[in-house]
Amino acid sequence: MTKILVIGATGSVGRHVTAALAEEGHDVRALVRDPAKAVLPDTVELFRGDLTRPESLAPALAGGVEAVYLMWPGLPVRPRVIELIAAHAERIVYLSTDVPDLADGEPAAVFHQEIERLIRHSGLRWTFVRAIDFAGNLLAWADQVREGVVRWPYGQARRSLVHERDIADVAVRALTEDGHDGAKYLVTGPQSLSHAELAGILGEELGVPVRWEELAPETARERLTAAWGNPAFVAARLRAWESFTREPERVTDTVRQVLGRPPRDVRSWVRDHAADFRPDQEGLSSERP
Repeated sequence: MTKILVIGATGSVGRHVTAALAEEGHDVRALVRDPAKAVLPDTVELFRGDLTRPESLAPALAGGVEAVYLMWPGLPVRPRVIELIAAHAERIVYLSTDVPDLADGEPAAVFHQEIERLIRHSGLRWTFVRAIDFAGNLLAWADQVREGVVRWPYGQARRSLVHERDIADVAVRALTEDGHDGAKYLVTGPQSLSHAELAGILGEELGVPVRWEELAPETARERLTAAWGNPAFVAARLRAWESFTREPERVTDTVRQVLGRPPRDVRSWVRDHAADFRPDQEGLSSERP
């Protein structure tokens, strides 16, 4: 079986990548900042390190690592990280985003474009898993769902949110099978649903009444800037949501092509995460790009 290093093993996608690889019997290593806090399968070998200190990756890469799953969590880009991976491994699968749909100059576009460029020129066999917005972003509404009303802008913005387990399953295939070199897989959910429809689905699946209340964009800008602390990101999100009222977020058949089955829908994601919406849980105040 393949020896694989997972960077970002405790993330919302990475933990599913790690678990699936371990279940398939691969020799899995995980790079984590604090091994004592990492909750991963017992068969996974833990290595301390992080992307801000590229040389900390060396022990995890040594000893025959063939493939690397890379999630880069918004930290400064360190080209040395890619150099080290290329010096040890043969294949890399990078969790990226829908780069072509981001405007040039937007921080997320610049960030992912730079990492993709480094990987393309590294000599590694590579696959980019470009995930559309995560269904996990619905956790930003958790506190409001508990109150029975979701106040958000652009209720008619249609989104194709993707279940993190589908992203992970595509990444696992690319890590363990041939035939994925040079692929840029855009992974989406099975359909585009409006913000208002998503709020209704949350209520239906959780068994609680939830109504939609339209929030003016300028009011949303003020509140989200205060919550997220990043005016540029807020402005980019608002522009995207407004555009989705005119042209829905794209839907692809990537999951079916790669995995031979349909993608999981939003309702399945809500059922999987119902506990995160319970009254004793804290809602998230930030959206994953």
